[in-house]
Amino acid sequence: MTTNVSELVDGWLRLWNGELDRAAGLLTPDFRVHAALMGGGDGSALSGPEGLAGWIAQTRAAFTSLTFAVEVGPIAQDDLLAVRWTATGTYGGGFPGATAEPGTPIAFTGTDTLRIAGDRLAEYWVNSDIHVLFAQLEVS
Repeated sequence: MTTNVSELVDGWLRLWNGELDRAAGLLTPDFRVHAALMGGGDGSALSGPEGLAGWIAQTRAAFTSLTFAVEVGPIAQDDLLAVRWTATGTYGGGFPGATAEPGTPIAFTGTDTLRIAGDRLAEYWVNSDIHVLFAQLEVS
């Protein structure tokens, strides 16, 4: 693999930490998401840099000071890259079904698996401890 894994991970982390303008240079035009979505979808509706940037913006809108950090990794093999991350922040309101008060601190973890094509990220699988986040937000 000739791609600089450190640069990809740094760009990925900055993207999730709100630097949404990084999406176009970091992701392939046909970037694909594989994720269980709140509305029941599988992530196939989220494609390309714009689709992911929009999803990230929507996620970040319900939280103030949401910060993602790499906990384990990166682990790279062939054209795949994996990182375990932690997310911390403060609930700002507006999360569907949440009854927690705005200002509630949140923390949860997850693992991202990414496929690299050339010098960009082409595909994304996520497994997160969303049930932990739901418990903190008192989602009913």
